[in-house]
Amino acid sequence: MHYAFMMSCAAVLVFLLAGGVPLPVGAARGGGGKTEVLPMTKAAPAAVVIETAGGEQELRRQLRVKNGVTALSGPANVPFSQAPTGSFGFIAPQPLGMALVTQSPDLLMERAASATNAFEIHKLADGSGMLVGFIGKELAPQVTPANRPHTVRIALYSSPSDAAPYIAAVPLTKLMVDRMPVRLDPKKTDSAVMLDMDLQGTANRKSPSMGQ
Repeated sequence: MHYAFMMSCAAVLVFLLAGGVPLPVGAARGGGGKTEVLPMTKAAPAAVVIETAGGEQELRRQLRVKNGVTALSGPANVPFSQAPTGSFGFIAPQPLGMALVTQSPDLLMERAASATNAFEIHKLADGSGMLVGFIGKELAPQVTPANRPHTVRIALYSSPSDAAPYIAAVPLTKLMVDRMPVRLDPKKTDSAVMLDMDLQGTANRKSPSMGQ
């Protein structure tokens, strides 16, 4: 009787291992751990452009609504990694440039802009980061396609102008920056600034960083 019982148990185990009923990972080796799942890489969000000219504050309001973000609350400064999702803040040109050039894993967001030429940062509901600025009309059709096959060189300005009237939000994890922001008027510390950089194609891969 004991021998027959052991043979019956062995037959059931063979059936399970052969695919009759899928076993949780770890069960076959005597463990009781959770099912292992392969890590998934979250796709970067698509760039967003409001293709209309207008007052700066109204354009910013429209983009915030489109991205589903509201103003930061709480501390005056908070690391992007600790900021709540669905929020926006600001960062001055110098620390932004340093973070992007060095591909820092984090950056410090301000609840209120400390400089008139600060850039805006959006942290979307999924935790992705978007850098907000103004671009020329000719760039809009190049940066917005969901499937952008090639890297695009873009100039992102902190403030609107005749040359850059459209407000845009571009994914932080797709930016390749090799130079610091440049003041349009070198004699004025609060002059609007321009950030010259590459926006990678959607198929390109980049090491994980902010918002990814």
